[in-house]
Amino acid sequence: MTDTETLQRARATRERAERLSRLLDTAVGIPGTRIRLGLDALLGLIPGIGDALGVVLGGWFLLEGARVGAPTSTLLRMAGNIAVDALVGVVPLLGDVLDVAFKANRRNAKLLIEHLDHVEGRRPPAMRWRAYALAAAVVAVLLLAIYGLWTLLARLF
Repeated sequence: MTDTETLQRARATRERAERLSRLLDTAVGIPGTRIRLGLDALLGLIPGIGDALGVVLGGWFLLEGARVGAPTSTLLRMAGNIAVDALVGVVPLLGDVLDVAFKANRRNAKLLIEHLDHVEGRRPPAMRWRAYALAAAVVAVLLLAIYGLWTLLARLF
């Protein structure tokens, strides 16, 4: 891959990250306030499946970070943002407030873009299978945790 191709791929990844994070976290403003909502907050209102869909959509940043060779520390920070969003998101009302305030996808887009800024103009490292495995495992564990918490809350109430 030439330097021009690497630069084009980095720019395309940056644009996708910005668009997806905007869609998920800040697509619509609430009139008269500075509060912005996205698809993630709306999906969180759907009992049971909404938070799981949010994890799947937010997992894109983690997988893309692995694809472009982000260091494990960056991938773990991204996974932590997804975990906070997912696990607190299961709790009624608190999860909805967190979706509006925390904006995990914007945070992950920023981490991904910072990594792209660091490697832009240089050939990104080869894809590491461990990074993909880590990203897939984190998303799977979060989905299982959401299912378990949802089941527990359903039995309690």
